[in-house]
Amino acid sequence: MRESLSYDDAVAVLKGALTFGVNPSLDGIRALTECMGRPQDAFASVQVTGTNGKSSVTRMTAAILGAHGMRASAYTSPEMQSYTERFEVEGAPVSEADFSRAIAVARDAAASAAADGYAEPVTEFELLTAAALWLFREQQVDIACLEVGMGGRWDATSVVDPSVAVITGVGIDHTAHLGTTRDEIAADKARIIQPASTAVLGPATAGVDSHFLTRVEECDTHAWAVRPHGMGTSVPEELTVRYGIEKRPSSPGDQLIVSVRGVHADYGEITLMAPGFQAPNVATAIAAVEAAMGRALNPELIRTALSALAFPGRFEVLHRDPWIVVDGAHNPQATRALGKAIEAAWPDENSRPVLLLGVFADKDARGMIEALAPLGCEFVLVSAPTQRGLAASDFADVAEQVTGTRPAHFDDIAAGLSHAIHAGRAAGIVATGSITVAGAVRDLIGRLEQ
Repeated sequence: MRESLSYDDAVAVLKGALTFGVNPSLDGIRALTECMGRPQDAFASVQVTGTNGKSSVTRMTAAILGAHGMRASAYTSPEMQSYTERFEVEGAPVSEADFSRAIAVARDAAASAAADGYAEPVTEFELLTAAALWLFREQQVDIACLEVGMGGRWDATSVVDPSVAVITGVGIDHTAHLGTTRDEIAADKARIIQPASTAVLGPATAGVDSHFLTRVEECDTHAWAVRPHGMGTSVPEELTVRYGIEKRPSSPGDQLIVSVRGVHADYGEITLMAPGFQAPNVATAIAAVEAAMGRALNPELIRTALSALAFPGRFEVLHRDPWIVVDGAHNPQATRALGKAIEAAWPDENSRPVLLLGVFADKDARGMIEALAPLGCEFVLVSAPTQRGLAASDFADVAEQVTGTRPAHFDDIAAGLSHAIHAGRAAGIVATGSITVAGAVRDLIGRLEQ
């Protein structure tokens, strides 16, 4: 009989595996899933990679599929507050009990794989991915939407053969593992495309599309592209999904209206509570669902699914007076998009929010400050609450080099948040730089309001 785990025990198992880092191979996840009876074969899958936007696209895709009668699941990362957030079935995180049960199965599979001769220790992400696939089979899902952790070639989610392979875009990130140029990174991400896949190329793939189209040709399959109206496309127009922003939010909690014309139908205007940077993600998710279902979708079901969808850690409004917003932007590309959202939500440049920033040491901290400095916002810097966090004093050195002014900085995120709220009491604050900072602020604000 399998030994059960409490949620705390399951987290301890994962933390123990975290020390094994990244495994540039699919051998580990294959060994795990073979011991678990290949759970990934029990359902269809949509695999989503990209430098930015992949969590939102994964969750939107699952929501739209669910609205159309599919029992859909979503696997995303990282979590903000609880590991259970990574596994969603029909739009809701799984229970701690189900999560712990799945981790116990994955742990036992690792032991079986080792007994069968697999010599490498499995990583945290391999355990999580195997557990998610097993639990999705147990929950009898029809289709799983899987966010790639990093890249594509060796990511644990690539143990699946996706019916739809989505690439939201390509920027410079994870350079130690994926390469230092967009071309090198695109070549790695292209490997999620398999012979049975429809490739969906998001708008931020422009300029490196050739890598994906070469992979499409190698796999003897086909590609769709998602592009705003007026932008060139790398595939035939009849395989291009077009979108436009009809209305941008004029405050943090305002509506975004996006128009989308799919491959199979024109869906008109879609309204959701989100900043403008979600517009391409909406169109990309609709493209993914059209490709997965092979037909036109119901416009009203799309609207219902997206209007009800929340985006944790993505320009998420936690408080309104003053405004307290959290966003997981973690690289210059994402912070530029965040900057546009801030400009739209706070159009008066003399009344902008304070930016509470904490970043990981392996991220482009200078590029993020350079992206946000033109907003004219006051910076308050903190040490991101993780071993990977850049020390606040070192971050302040970077900011001073860019702006000429040394900002207030705090090792303790609660102290930094208190200072930022006081400094930004008129216009509010935006906490960003990593999903870890967003999650920590969300937790602190939640405690204050209890």
